[in-house]
Amino acid sequence: MADATKGEDTSEVDFPTIFQSVDAMDPSAKYNMKHSRRGVALIFNHERFYWYLGLPNRGGTNADRFNLERRLQDLGFDVSAYDNLKTIEVLETIHKVASSDHSDADCFLCIFLSHGENNHIYAYDGKINLQELIARFRGDKCSSLVGKPKIFIIQACRGDKHDDPVMPRDEVDSKMSEDSAVNEVVVDAATVPTLPAGADFVMCYSVAEGFYSHRETINGSWYVQDLCKILESYGSQLEFTELLTLVNRKVSWRSVHNCADRTAIGKKQIPCFASMLTKKLYFEPKTS
Repeated sequence: MADATKGEDTSEVDFPTIFQSVDAMDPSAKYNMKHSRRGVALIFNHERFYWYLGLPNRGGTNADRFNLERRLQDLGFDVSAYDNLKTIEVLETIHKVASSDHSDADCFLCIFLSHGENNHIYAYDGKINLQELIARFRGDKCSSLVGKPKIFIIQACRGDKHDDPVMPRDEVDSKMSEDSAVNEVVVDAATVPTLPAGADFVMCYSVAEGFYSHRETINGSWYVQDLCKILESYGSQLEFTELLTLVNRKVSWRSVHNCADRTAIGKKQIPCFASMLTKKLYFEPKTS
């Protein structure tokens, strides 16, 4: 049998031109955040639901909404917040923004505060496939966001298990003291969204897969409370995934103190994030 490689060039294959650049593999490479505007931030806030869905109201979610609006505006985002939209209204809003020109924007951010199940999120009157919403912003659908960060934050449960407290064997950082909760802790329904296959996305979840996400009926969810505190303190200083790691730590220090479900007392929570970012992401202050 003839040699299969005879006559073929066996020299090393050249990398595409983009990888021949001196800076292409620079570990300190950062996203360009010097466009004329930071970008759009959408907040879909759902407190109430149509009666036939049988879903409880989400007390405390309005505190999350107002807290997020303030922090994102401080970071320079053009924030649009929507309360209790119907399914068709959410879809129309997503389609309008995904079809817009983001050429002069640094990035895009979208937040869902709601109940959910499996890979769906609830609007006022029904479920929406979260994966399909996210896919609208892939590079083949939204060309003006190619190579730019696309951030999705999901505040909802991802299962029906409570995370138990454990004691570390080695020394750890001192536990942060939290103000004692005076409002009841409740949980959102579960959602386990499927990640889109595309670069420059980062998915931020209020809780690890399979577990409850806790929300106080007055102060809002643990995750959003602590995310906003970290953004306020370090939002323009630290790289975004470092910020998310600090949020993980801060939420992990909390415990349930007051809940109608007595089996939840003392339970814990740990957020998580999945990064498909290709560079470091900093929300550097905008200069006039």
